[in-house]
Amino acid sequence: MLNLNPYFKKLNNHRPLVFNLVLWFCAFVILLFIFSKGQKPITVDYIYTSCFLISVAIPVLINLYILIPHLLKKEKYLLYIITFSANLLAFSQLHILFFEPLIDALFPNYFFISYHSNTRLIVIYSIFLVATTLIKLSEDWFYFNEEENKLLKQQNIQIQTQLSTLRSQINPHFLFNSLNVIYALTIQKKEGVKDAIVQLSDILRYIIYDADTQKVSLEDEITLIKNYLAFQEHRVHELKNIELDLDIENKAYTIYPMLLLPLVENSFKHGVKGDLDSTFAHISIFQKGQYFKFEITNNLNSEKVLDNEECSGVGIENIKKNLEIVYPDAHELTIDESNHIFTVTLAITNHEH
Repeated sequence: MLNLNPYFKKLNNHRPLVFNLVLWFCAFVILLFIFSKGQKPITVDYIYTSCFLISVAIPVLINLYILIPHLLKKEKYLLYIITFSANLLAFSQLHILFFEPLIDALFPNYFFISYHSNTRLIVIYSIFLVATTLIKLSEDWFYFNEEENKLLKQQNIQIQTQLSTLRSQINPHFLFNSLNVIYALTIQKKEGVKDAIVQLSDILRYIIYDADTQKVSLEDEITLIKNYLAFQEHRVHELKNIELDLDIENKAYTIYPMLLLPLVENSFKHGVKGDLDSTFAHISIFQKGQYFKFEITNNLNSEKVLDNEECSGVGIENIKKNLEIVYPDAHELTIDESNHIFTVTLAITNHEH
């Protein structure tokens, strides 16, 4: 979740010169037009407008740079309303009492006529204070959104960099194991070496090119797993206790790529060893609506019982990190080891569907 406090602290410090120049220039033009009654302004109009603007600017600046940041933006609404009203009434009354005598004393060679009643002056002050408050809040809002977008872009770049790093840790790991399989087939001069190379090429093409995206279809991920299982048959011909159970409602359901293969690979790494009669790997994939569940169960090598941390290996550790990024509050990953059986269950609720 984004922390907004640093931005709120900066809101009154960004481009104040430009903001005030534009604000008061526009206010001067509007007041000059009003005081000259739409006629061509003369010198006395410029003087009167300038002095009037100075008298209004004082309560406006107090509101913009004291009351708003210290009260309104700190959610002290009642206190803000009270001080806003006091600021408005105090300076409008001061204007009523002292403005005309003061301007006459400062410019004795000019004759000033005010056509504004006391009530109308209070209304003018109210309009100025309310309008400038809305303008300031709007300007702050645009500035905040601009900074927030920059932060989101920066976070997205960091996430993509992190995901790319995690993927790069998976691919060499898989390639190393696969090349060992082909090497063993070549040394033993077994049939099917060419098929194994073609299968490995298809798998690597998917990993390197097709999976280089934000989401992939569940059908593509299942095809990848099937290709991997077929490839493993070249390594262990006698292996028969491999099951793939599919219950898929929508094959176009999308998930983050390369989440499942490391789990399958981890199962073969730690389970398919030793006595093949007691070796098994059961894979179950279920999807309905927004819900997706992947579960893989395999035996642990009887020669060495591994703890969860060792069994998880690089693959599961990478998956944990990926899930924290792409499904931060929409996944559950559980790892269970009991009676020499290792089970990994991944459940995802994908709200994009």
